Amino acid sequence: MQGMAVCCRSRIVGDQESKDLLRRRIWPFRRQNAPYCFSAQPRFTLHAFMFEQAFKNIDDVLWKEAGCTTELDYTEQTSWLLFLKYLDGLEEDKAAEAELDGKKYAYILEKPYRWEVWAAPKGKDGKPDHNAALTGDDLRDFVNQRLFPYLHGFTLKATGPNTIEYKIGQIFGEIKNKISSGYNLREIIDHIDELRFRSQVEKHELSHLYEGKIKNMGNAGRNGGEYYTPRPLIRAMIHVVQPQIGERIYDGAVGSAGFLCEAFEYMMRTNPKRTVAQDRMLQERTFYGKEKKSLAYVIAIMNMILHGIEAPNIIHTNTLTENLADIQEKDRYNVVLANPPFGGKERKEVQQNFPIRTGETAFLFLQHFIKILKAGGRGGIVIKNTFLSNTDNASVSLRKLLVESCNLHTVLDCPGGTFQGAGVKTVVLFFEKGAPTRKTWFYQLDPGRNMGKTNPLNDADLVEFVKLQKTFSDSPKSWSVDAKAIDQKSFDLSVKNPNGGEEITHRSPEEIMDEIAALDAESAEVLENIRALL
Repeated sequence: MQGMAVCCRSRIVGDQESKDLLRRRIWPFRRQNAPYCFSAQPRFTLHAFMFEQAFKNIDDVLWKEAGCTTELDYTEQTSWLLFLKYLDGLEEDKAAEAELDGKKYAYILEKPYRWEVWAAPKGKDGKPDHNAALTGDDLRDFVNQRLFPYLHGFTLKATGPNTIEYKIGQIFGEIKNKISSGYNLREIIDHIDELRFRSQVEKHELSHLYEGKIKNMGNAGRNGGEYYTPRPLIRAMIHVVQPQIGERIYDGAVGSAGFLCEAFEYMMRTNPKRTVAQDRMLQERTFYGKEKKSLAYVIAIMNMILHGIEAPNIIHTNTLTENLADIQEKDRYNVVLANPPFGGKERKEVQQNFPIRTGETAFLFLQHFIKILKAGGRGGIVIKNTFLSNTDNASVSLRKLLVESCNLHTVLDCPGGTFQGAGVKTVVLFFEKGAPTRKTWFYQLDPGRNMGKTNPLNDADLVEFVKLQKTFSDSPKSWSVDAKAIDQKSFDLSVKNPNGGEEITHRSPEEIMDEIAALDAESAEVLENIRALL
């Protein structure tokens, strides 16, 4: 990390402090001299520490709210307030630009509903005007009875789903204010108003802290994990797929938009000499996503905004309700990157949209992704490892579809603990659409430790995978299988590592149930023997 400085516009952090910060926080793969880098480590500035303290203060206030009990609630409530603060700054910037051009800017929000009026009024000296600021019941009632209904109305006013007006309407039609105390709400607003994220540097710093909140959601148990895919895994997937400027990138199960945000950073970094037209293309016509759940939708929008995409092309919809037969060439994408939810079950009427009928949500998504890719398009999809060997008709048919219509060139086998709290092992499928599979390269990821909350997957763990994948090299952890060796009846893709690795053989549910029954019988016999001795 040559020439790395710990700095901000107003202050350069001292040498010793810089060294301490780097020693504590620099990414593991940098410490281990990794030969590649996906995203630059954020500079540790005074702004970053202010953002971090503000988030902590906000969480402390939300902790006092009966309606906010989990990390999911904390992130949800912080998100809608951050969004309105961001929107206020965006409008001010556009108004200033219009004034420079001798034009008058048409504000999106009417004056009573602008942040500077209802949330954080200022006096002539630019300082907060506490006398004019709403608080208590007046503030809570304004938010619930006037602000939210007004903002939700933008859904009908918007000219299309990709406009910022439509995003406003969708967000505030789904999300609810859970802060019941107007005094707590006032305190949180004051903390939010202290944040500044008008510059790209400030947005970058805030985006990393926001990602931290999303990660905490993923570790929160229950359904939190569906919002968060480990970023080191995402970065490795993007490095393999290598999206290019001019291509359209899609995630139909967008969650917190981690894949799209990381792809954006990758494309910005690998194309430092972009033209204005290319920047506009990255902003407006490159990243697309769909999300069913309202909280994930809000988080995805906010996450992409903080990463620098002003009006994200994220649609609030259930991807699986779309009939595959209706997908046309204009609807297709060059790259698909996704971690669809696994373990979910879809209704019969949803299954009717797919040629291979199954209630398994992830299997329906995989059909959707294959269909929506352009010819020659590239995919990187996370899926349960049992997909490789399940013997039910849907699994066999889907594997057959994959290897016959796509070149499944790489399978990354991830260890347990990759996804915190998920309780399942996963693989990543890398494929190109348009030609059948000839040979598949497998890699068993083995970080050499048990992974958990305090010891999660990091970029260094994936260095060897990324390096060997370029040439599909054999190693103790990697090997290739010729498509001719795949059983043409079962299309079973679980094989033994010929280089000494552990065997990736996934037992059928029937075998597992038989073993459980046998163990139960054995336990019953032991108990009877013990009882006879009493």
